[in-house]
Amino acid sequence: MTTLRKPLPGSRTAALVPSRNVRRVIGVAAFAAATAFGAKVAVMIPGTPVPFTFQPLFVLLAGALLGARLGAASQALYLAAGIAGLPVFAAGGGAAYLLGPTGGYLMAYPLAAFVAGAFAHGGLARTLGGLLLGLATIYAGGLAWLAVVGDVDVAVALGLRPFILMDLVKVGIALAVAWRVGRRSRALFG
Repeated sequence: MTTLRKPLPGSRTAALVPSRNVRRVIGVAAFAAATAFGAKVAVMIPGTPVPFTFQPLFVLLAGALLGARLGAASQALYLAAGIAGLPVFAAGGGAAYLLGPTGGYLMAYPLAAFVAGAFAHGGLARTLGGLLLGLATIYAGGLAWLAVVGDVDVAVALGLRPFILMDLVKVGIALAVAWRVGRRSRALFG
């Protein structure tokens, strides 16, 4: 559905604006697609089975810009597409992919987006805290899964240390974007 908005002053035509529900569906689908894109920008790091990707950036942005529920929905859609066999994960797709070394990280994405979104609209410090908690949620899922197939020390060595600095840079990028466009995003999807 689209709604007809009054013409802008000085304009002779009215603008067609999608309804809030349509905008929300577009936002959820767009962040699912962005997360899939972030998976494809993957760099293998020697000594670890976990690649460096930009997925965490888009997971955190989904929560920060769409809000907790819609951000989580975008990541659930991303996982559903991958489980259905679409090649949206770093090295392919399919349900069996979630049993690999990155399965715990992937399964944590909806909760991480929810956590980031729950704190994203309360000032700079609160937004930063939410983004850091979202990143911690991703790490908790990933490290827990790696610890199941190995042990905790190996999980930290392979799944945390090589990534933490670059992931903190991603948090900084997400904070800058959320701070810059967060108000407009809330008006668009809220």
